[in-house]
Amino acid sequence: MRGCHSLKEFHVYLLDQYFSMEAGAQAAKFANDFNVTWGKQNVNITSGRRGDVVTLKLTKEKGGAGFRSLSPFLYGQFSMKMKLIKGNSSGTITTFYMSSQDNYKKWCEIDFEFLGNVSGQPYALQTNVYIQGVGNREQQIYLWFDPTAAHHTYRFLWNQELILFFVDNRAIRVFHKATDLGISYLDYQPMYAIGSLWNGEAWATEGGRVKIDWTQQPFVASYTQWNVTDSCKVQNATGTAGQHACYKKAHQSSYGQAPNLALSKTQIKNLRWVRKNYVIYDYCTKNATATPECARNWP
Repeated sequence: MRGCHSLKEFHVYLLDQYFSMEAGAQAAKFANDFNVTWGKQNVNITSGRRGDVVTLKLTKEKGGAGFRSLSPFLYGQFSMKMKLIKGNSSGTITTFYMSSQDNYKKWCEIDFEFLGNVSGQPYALQTNVYIQGVGNREQQIYLWFDPTAAHHTYRFLWNQELILFFVDNRAIRVFHKATDLGISYLDYQPMYAIGSLWNGEAWATEGGRVKIDWTQQPFVASYTQWNVTDSCKVQNATGTAGQHACYKKAHQSSYGQAPNLALSKTQIKNLRWVRKNYVIYDYCTKNATATPECARNWP
């Protein structure tokens, strides 16, 4: 319970512990849900008390690594516990994201990207939303804790009305469906759950000014207690039957029904708290054409 300084924070802590226990019980084995897609020599999988722990490593000689869910999904909740690189991690990028990946013409993606930092500096988390191949919706925030000291939970809620980003059950970003404003929504393209660690020194730290210090290698991040069970797997990613089944399931599942179709008072308060205290960069202040969607997505 370390770090909880109020009754409200304690309640958030309890919710996170409950969600973590559920994730550990339901998604214990890496091979049941994921496979390694690149950098196999840099992946280590060990069994832990609450399931497998997957460690990714980045070195100058052998590069990084990544893994992907066995199936794509359409709507649901997707969470991962992650512990980031200790010490000087400048130039590295550690990720957990959802991506269509196999459909480049209609590329869709929702991202957690953790940008490496110089030792002693706060970690930056970048989120983004790609729809039909168009991104440019980056938001960066500082995390309010040390993400290298222990595993923390990062979660997406994606349904037919909104996409919510959570850190330890605290809402940090929302993207509402706004087709009435002429803005496309991510409601047609199945996506995979993906994790990776790679060299992003061209832009990751201070816009690429600070490069990777290879004397600090290997750079190591770990993943555990993932949960993709409260979601809909698309059984046939190339046809429409699987997608229609997931649309139907969304309206019958907790993630696609109230209260998950709109922001709660607590989530609104969390989003305002993040905006006031932790935002580094927000595309909404740089792109005048984004004003309609930004007005809807920042309560």
